[in-house]
Amino acid sequence: MIFLTQSPSFDERVNEQFSAATSWFTDTIFAEIPINETIGVPWVLVVLILGASYFTIYFKGVNVRGFLTAIKVVRGNYDVLEDDAVVVSNSVLNVDGDNPDTIRVEGDGEVSHFQALTAAVSATVGLGNIAGVAIALSIGGAGATFWMILIGFLGMASKFVECTLGVKYREVNEEGVIFCGPMYYLKKGLKELGIPKVGKFLTIVFAIMCIGGSFGGGNMFQVNQAFKLFEYVTGAESSFIHEQGWLFGLIMAILVGIVIIGGIKKTANVTDKVVPFMVIIYLLAVLTILGLNFHEIPSAFKAIWDGAFNPQGVTGGFVGVVIQGFKRAAFSNEAGIGSSSIAHSAVKQNTQLVRG
Repeated sequence: MIFLTQSPSFDERVNEQFSAATSWFTDTIFAEIPINETIGVPWVLVVLILGASYFTIYFKGVNVRGFLTAIKVVRGNYDVLEDDAVVVSNSVLNVDGDNPDTIRVEGDGEVSHFQALTAAVSATVGLGNIAGVAIALSIGGAGATFWMILIGFLGMASKFVECTLGVKYREVNEEGVIFCGPMYYLKKGLKELGIPKVGKFLTIVFAIMCIGGSFGGGNMFQVNQAFKLFEYVTGAESSFIHEQGWLFGLIMAILVGIVIIGGIKKTANVTDKVVPFMVIIYLLAVLTILGLNFHEIPSAFKAIWDGAFNPQGVTGGFVGVVIQGFKRAAFSNEAGIGSSSIAHSAVKQNTQLVRG
């Protein structure tokens, strides 16, 4: 009897090659610190949580105190003040006739605060907020929601720090193009602390990791989710595109290239128009689902609370729920990763504030 084996498809072969090339790295980054015999926590997650907690305490709850200020900045409440700032060589800043302290300001930037936000949000909403949450709930149960909210709250402080450092240490060339991100504040900031070699090394490592992350978490995950949804609505496994995932990816790559080739300005000019509609659709969908199932809301809150502190029948028990919540929250908001700093650091902002 002859058995015929089906040869792997092109998509499967590509996946196998990427898995073989990157498995050593992912195994290292997500190596777990054992908690008990059955469960462990990735060491990189511990670093992110400790960092976010430290920044929250050090800046005295800036994720709460600075929330309204952040809203005002995004709305453009301070843009007029910055536009009216008059730079006088070797003199002081004059704003509406006022002469506050002895401050000298230089204004630079490529995008508005709102555009920077939409550029960052465009890569965040959907990546972890929808697919990541669904995975956390399927593995960790309803209780994982509580811990996702908690780490998301702490992560606000991490984003505040990385975006502030990005603006502080960014560079501007003669054409006004901004060069920014962790690559710059790691190099320049650690140099100020007297360890320039460490800063230079970390800069190179981050740049390399950022390239890899842009392909993996930044693009492959998103396009895979889009492909799976498109495949599902067009017939699932019987869909005409079931064996042609590469073609879907190629089309998406071309469309993304049209948007991003041209730098942050071109990207922001698209995202500031698309993202508001995306967010509105997202919120309407959420509110519609809640409205259709409003009678389940009280029991949902109870399930989240009970599952967070007294999980029953969930893989890994209490620790498992906490870890799943933390893992998906870290993936959802990108806090501490550095990617948001690249977008936010290109804002039109006063880059130097020197008190004489």
